[in-house]
Amino acid sequence: MISKELLEILACPKCKGDLIYDQENDKLICESCRLKYPIKDDIPIMLIDEAEKY
Repeated sequence: MISKELLEILACPKCKGDLIYDQENDKLICESCRLKYPIKDDIPIMLIDEAEKY
């Protein structure tokens, strides 16, 4: 689970846009880039190469 405070300061590394937390799948979503960033052991993996397209 990502805290609200952390979510407010995180940005998509590709477009610098806002992220949305997908609690069901435990991923951070950038709607602009259509990428999902994984969260492993409560740590967001903010690497473009690790992101999934959706």
